[in-house]
Amino acid sequence: MRAGRPHDSRPGGRRYERRLRRSRRGGREERLKGQELFDLTGRVAVITGGTTGLGREIALGFAEAGADVVVSSRTKEHVDAAAKEIEALGRRTLRVVCDVLDRESIQRLHDAVIAAFGKVDILVNAAGTAKMAATLDEDEAEWSKIIETNLTGTMRACQIFGRTMADAHYGRIINVASLTAFRGSYHLAAYAASKSAVASLTKTLAIELAESGVNVNAIAPGVFTTEMSSPLVKGTARGEEQLMRTPMHRFGKLREVVGPAIFLASEAAGFVTGEVIAVDGGYLASGVNS
Repeated sequence: MRAGRPHDSRPGGRRYERRLRRSRRGGREERLKGQELFDLTGRVAVITGGTTGLGREIALGFAEAGADVVVSSRTKEHVDAAAKEIEALGRRTLRVVCDVLDRESIQRLHDAVIAAFGKVDILVNAAGTAKMAATLDEDEAEWSKIIETNLTGTMRACQIFGRTMADAHYGRIINVASLTAFRGSYHLAAYAASKSAVASLTKTLAIELAESGVNVNAIAPGVFTTEMSSPLVKGTARGEEQLMRTPMHRFGKLREVVGPAIFLASEAAGFVTGEVIAVDGGYLASGVNS
């Protein structure tokens, strides 16, 4: 192996890719061992909504696993701060502001990634918003904003990046859904409707892209204390009820979503598509907890 290319035989490296293509032409798959299955070295990941909360944590986890990572959001200062953290881990990135409400904005992000890296392997759709309101009193404009951001924004990114992945015959798309895709959530009808639809979109896109080498899955986080969720759950009756319903009797730690995300982004998930994986401390499994 030549100096300066210590990871070239790992998943995503050029030597690895040549070995894998040769093995596929020969009718067999290259056998990866242990940690190699989860190695993201040489992969290029894009994360919308990747500058705060769960999106940022996934971005840093991908970088630690070896990927070059481009995060984006509407705020330049947030993009710059997250990019510095990625670069501090020795990975490449870009600084591109993007608003998932604007299709041309997503297209510019895509084009910048392709121009800089020549490919995109992983897409995580983590941009989202929520606002509590009684359903009968829901403001229609606010409803539309939540649906546009959480559902239509995800669909736009899937279309733009997914087409490039399908043409390359490889890709991993990970959408961020929610437990509200499985359970009703008081005064969160718009959010719940959008995330239920994201789960359905994930399954439909998975079967449409299955023969293109693109796997599409979703993560449904339980209760994590993020900038968006903290006002709803910290020190509130709602938060206490959610703790009671969670068998582990605690909120999730942001880092606890990184492992499942790396799994879905890696070669370890080669035969996994159309799944919505709950990371919830047992919330969905819960019946009687005492």
